[in-house]
Amino acid sequence: MLPGEKKYPHIFSPIKIGKLTCKNRIKYASTEDNFNCHDGFVTNREVAYMEAQAKGGAAIVTTQGAYTDPRGEGKGYVGMMGIWDDKFIPGLKRIADVIKENGALSMLQLMHCGRVGGVELDYTVGPSNVPQRLPRFRPPREMTKEQIKEAIQEHIDGARRAVEAGFQMIEVSGIVGYLVSNFISSYTNQRTDEYGGDIKGRCRFMVEILEGIRKEVGPDIAVGIRLCTDELLHDRGGNKHEESLEAMKMAEAAGIDFLSITAGWQESAVSVISRDVPMGNWLYLAEAVKKAGIKVPITMAYRLFLPEFPEKAIAEGNLDMWEMCRPMMADPFLPNKIAEDRQEDIVPCMACNICLARLFRDVPVTCMVNPWIGHEREEGFGFYGFDKVASPKKVLVIGGGVAGMQAASVAARKGHDVTLMEKGAEVGGQMRIASNGPFGDDEFMRLVNHLKAQCDKDGVKIEFNKEVTTDTLAAVKPDHVIVATGATCNKPAIPGAEKIVDGFDVMEGKASVGKKVVLLGDMGVAMSIAQYLVVKGGHEITIVGKAKKFGTDINPSYVWRVRKKLKEGNVQEVRMATPVAVTDEGVVVKTPEGEVTIPADTVVAAKPESNRQLVDALEKAGVKYRIVGDAYKPRRGSNAVNEGFRAALEIDA
Repeated sequence: MLPGEKKYPHIFSPIKIGKLTCKNRIKYASTEDNFNCHDGFVTNREVAYMEAQAKGGAAIVTTQGAYTDPRGEGKGYVGMMGIWDDKFIPGLKRIADVIKENGALSMLQLMHCGRVGGVELDYTVGPSNVPQRLPRFRPPREMTKEQIKEAIQEHIDGARRAVEAGFQMIEVSGIVGYLVSNFISSYTNQRTDEYGGDIKGRCRFMVEILEGIRKEVGPDIAVGIRLCTDELLHDRGGNKHEESLEAMKMAEAAGIDFLSITAGWQESAVSVISRDVPMGNWLYLAEAVKKAGIKVPITMAYRLFLPEFPEKAIAEGNLDMWEMCRPMMADPFLPNKIAEDRQEDIVPCMACNICLARLFRDVPVTCMVNPWIGHEREEGFGFYGFDKVASPKKVLVIGGGVAGMQAASVAARKGHDVTLMEKGAEVGGQMRIASNGPFGDDEFMRLVNHLKAQCDKDGVKIEFNKEVTTDTLAAVKPDHVIVATGATCNKPAIPGAEKIVDGFDVMEGKASVGKKVVLLGDMGVAMSIAQYLVVKGGHEITIVGKAKKFGTDINPSYVWRVRKKLKEGNVQEVRMATPVAVTDEGVVVKTPEGEVTIPADTVVAAKPESNRQLVDALEKAGVKYRIVGDAYKPRRGSNAVNEGFRAALEIDA
C-alpha cells in the first residue's frame, strides 16, 4: 500500500457502482474544452487530453458532454462533441478505448444545454419561454410536446451510441441551467401540462429519459445523473431545497446507479466555485442528500481541492466519491500524486476560472497553472515530461515570481544549469502579495509553494537579496537569460509625487494608510487593493483612472463579485481622469469636465509598470534572453506561468 493510500484510506478504497467496481473513490468529472471540431467530431487533441486524465489514477474518467440533437439546440459550446448520429461512434470509441487502456472506467456524459445552448443558432429551447438574465445567451423558445418526446428519444439514442462506442457508464447532465434542469426548476418550467406543474410533473422529462436509457442499455451499464441540490435561484423562484431532494428520489426510482450532486446555475447571483467560496463549503448538501434517504452512491465536486475534505466526508458517511474537474485540469496526475503522498508536486488549481472564461468565448480552454492542457501530444511539449537537452546551457533567471520559478524549474528539468536571482528575501512576487487579499486569496500561496518546491527538487540554485546588474551579468556569463523581473507600482511624474505610497506596500501592510484613500490605477490591481481596504475597514476609498470602465483585466467569473463588494464598501470611481498633482488637500485630477481636487490623506500608486531596466544591458552584451510575465507587460498570473514555461522550452530549441 502506498503512503498516501494509508493516509487517505477511504478515498483509496474500492466501491461498486451498479455492476462495476471502482478501484478508488475518485472520479474525473465532465468538463467542456472546445478541443473538438465545430461539426461535433472528436479530434486527436481531445483524445490526448482524455488520455492524460485516464493515466492520472482516477477510477472513473468522464468525457465532456456530448450534445444529442442534430439541430444544434443542445450545443452550448463550439467545440462540443456530438452523439446525435452513428457517424460519431468511431471518434467516441477512441476516447472510450484510451480511458480503458489506462486503467479507468469510461463514462460518457449526455448533455443538452437547453436555455444556455444553441451556440450557433439565434435561439435556445426549454420547457417555457422565460427571458434570459445573462446577455450572452439567446432568447428561448417553448418546446412542444412533440419536441419534448423527440428530445427524450435523442437522449436514449445517444446512450445506445455510447455503449456501441465501448463506454461502460452513462451520465445525464441535469445541472447549471441545462435542459433537464430547466424542466425540473420552477424558475424555468411554467408549463401546465404533464411536463410541468408540481415537482413530479416537472421531473417527468428527466424520469422518461432515465427509464428509457435504462431499458435501452440494460443492467450491465452503469447509469447516473448530475443534479442540483440547491439551484441558488431563490431570488427568482427557483426550486426549494426539498423539491431538489424529491427530484433526486425520482431519479433513483427511475433506475440510476449513482448520483452526482452540485450547487448553483450559470444564472445564480452568488458565488459557487470561485476562490471566495471556502473549500468544503458545499459538503452540507451531500449530507442532506444522504439524510434524505438516497441509497445509490453520491459523488460531488465543487471546491473540494484537497483530499482532507472528501476523506472526512466519506469517513463520516456523507459522501461516496470525490469528483474533480478543474483540479484535474490543473494536474491530471493528482490522484496518483495523492496516493504517493507527494502533495507538494500537485499543480494546484487556483480557481481562477480562466478555463471557463475561454470556454464562454468560444475558444479552446487554457489553464493558469497547466501549460500542457490541450498540447498533450503536441511536438515540443512532451507528454507531461521533458527529454534532457544534448547541450546544457548556463541559464540565469532574474526574478523569483511565478513566471521566474516556472521557467527555472522547467529549464532545470530539461538539464540546464539554472540559477535564479531574486532581489528580495522571498519568492512569489506579486502572487505572494496578492495572497494577502481577503476572499480566499491566501490560496495563491499554494502555487508559490508548489513552484518553490519544484525549483528545489529540480536543482535550481536560488540566490536571495540579489539584484542583478551589468556587473552581475559580466561575472556570471550566462548563455541565456530569462527576464522575469515583474512590475512595480511606480509613482506618476507629477508635483507632490513624493507623498504617494506604493500599492504593493499597502497590500503587505508595510505602508500606513489614512482614512481618505485615493488609488491611482484603473485595472485589477487597483480594485484588489480597494477590496483589501474595504474589508480592513475605516477607509473612504476613491479609484482614479484613465479608463472608461475599470477592472477589464479581471476574469468575468470574478469581476462582478469584485464590483459588488466595492459597491457595498461605497468605493467611488473617477473614470477618464488623469492625476496632475498631489497636494496637502488631496489629488488634483484632470477630467473631461475640468480639474477637480479629490480629498485624500493617503494617495496610492496602484497601476503596475514593467521592470525592464536590464534589457539594454543584455542587448549590448549580446546575451540571448527572453522577457516573461509582467516584465513584458503587466497582465494576469496565467500569462506569467505559461510564458515562463514556454521560455524554458525555447532555450536553444
